[in-house]
Amino acid sequence: MSELVTGEAVALELRPARLPSRALAVLLDLAVAVAVYVAVTVVLVASTASLDTAAQTALSIAVFVLVLVGAPIAVETLSHGRSLGKMACGLRVVRDDGGPIRFRHSLVRGLIGVVEILMTFGVVACIASLVSARGRRLGDVFAGTLVVRERVPVASAGFVAPPPWLVGRFSALDLSAVPDDLWLAVRQYLTRMGQLDPRVGWAMAERLAADVAARTGAPAPQGVPPAAYLAAVLHERQTREARRAFGVASAGAGAGVGPGAAPPAASGSAAGPASPVAPSAVPPLLPPDAPDAPARGDRPSVSPDAPSDGRPSTGFVPPA
Repeated sequence: MSELVTGEAVALELRPARLPSRALAVLLDLAVAVAVYVAVTVVLVASTASLDTAAQTALSIAVFVLVLVGAPIAVETLSHGRSLGKMACGLRVVRDDGGPIRFRHSLVRGLIGVVEILMTFGVVACIASLVSARGRRLGDVFAGTLVVRERVPVASAGFVAPPPWLVGRFSALDLSAVPDDLWLAVRQYLTRMGQLDPRVGWAMAERLAADVAARTGAPAPQGVPPAAYLAAVLHERQTREARRAFGVASAGAGAGVGPGAAPPAASGSAAGPASPVAPSAVPPLLPPDAPDAPARGDRPSVSPDAPSDGRPSTGFVPPA
């Protein structure tokens, strides 16, 4: 893993391509270029048989330069660093800061590649790639570019769902002041927290939790890890977005009904409007392994008109 720093001081974790994958990509590119060069040469020889030797030689040199030098430069420029061989191997050429390359980068790489790849049969490029810490050849060094891997193994993501005992606790929280870039940072952290060093991940979670708490006015409850707090707040936002997008009934909107949340308590009248759950009605924050931790879905809904002799209530209220 290579950490690159952009102009905005953002650290990028990119996987530099090593010599085997780069060599395979170059071989595929050369095979295609040579095939095109041979086909064009055959057509050119057949069509210029009446010309003299000097003209045929000039045309052959022009075709060599255009097909084996100009075409790769044009392909890399138009595809933003992906030739046919690189697309097959899952590679891409980027700038040192992680941005897309431009024509000048492709031009420098192509011109130096004629010397270190074509004229020396790739010996100079192999030596430079082995010596470089990030596997760069001379063309990459002079052009300020880097070949990175686009297809990388998918690592196991960290948890994005909060613990069950935190679901619905922040249903009354005002999330309108949290900007979108902070939500994106929280989501990226939660999905990649398993790849981070524990101390670095904890420090990052504390910083993100402090930013979220400063904008919502609700800090993480005592004893709750910052990652769990972030997961619960993000889950609450996703629940509200899903409710807004799919038009869930407003009866559960105030109660923070979402995936895993408790249903609203039954009222005394079947036709009466459902009242939102007040923040004080949210159960106390207890870890799930506590002996007296109440289960959110196990609380019986008792009607206020239920008889005191233990018989089940039918929900029918006789007229006064």
